[in-house]
Amino acid sequence: MGIRLNKFIASTGYCSRRKADQLIQERKVKVNGKVVTELGLKINPDKDKVEVEGKVLKPVQKNVYIKLYKPRGYLTQLGKDKFGRKTLSDLFEEIGFKEKVFPAGRLDYDSEGLLILTNDGEFANKLMHPKNKVPKTYIVEVKRRVNLDTFNSMRKGKQLEDTFLKPDDIKIIKKKRNSTILEITIHSGQKRIVRRFMAAFGHPVIRLIRISVGRIKLNNLKPKEWEYIPEKELQRTIKMTGRS
Repeated sequence: MGIRLNKFIASTGYCSRRKADQLIQERKVKVNGKVVTELGLKINPDKDKVEVEGKVLKPVQKNVYIKLYKPRGYLTQLGKDKFGRKTLSDLFEEIGFKEKVFPAGRLDYDSEGLLILTNDGEFANKLMHPKNKVPKTYIVEVKRRVNLDTFNSMRKGKQLEDTFLKPDDIKIIKKKRNSTILEITIHSGQKRIVRRFMAAFGHPVIRLIRISVGRIKLNNLKPKEWEYIPEKELQRTIKMTGRS
């Protein structure tokens, strides 16, 4: 019985299903030597030869789940950036990281904190899929002091240019002389969503740190540090995605 090509690619740990679809559309995938562009194509993993960007793929023998503290100034992508910005591949080389994994989700170039790395494409897909509403929590420092009226408006949510965002939870951690530190939990994964939300209230972000995804927590990791995700955190997060 065949399986969808994007699912097979994800199962090898090469990338997520979403990224696999992108690579198929970019004509970077071959099956039995022929370029394919059909997203719903099914293959027989035991008989068909699948190549992605010139590399023959084979199913992984063991799934790996890692938490990494991504520093600011790195793109959440593998390989090189055409504009010369640093990527995860550069970070991996700097810290001597050898595991063959890909990021499950993204974290902006100017943002830092928890990034989940895995070779389990099914887990990554479940984690990132909007319908599963996996919560993500951030510590965010914004310009100027947030007054009570503005904070109450933040709690009610805001219509942005492409979506309405209402935080799952938001609280003020500390007020400084010229800034405010808040903790915000959302389940949206849209690009720069927290930064856009804060800017809409006239409070541009100074610093943004993701501290949790699902039940997986950053805890005491420092920038560029990583560790394998504890079984309890992993299983509780898997349960949130609806995966058995």
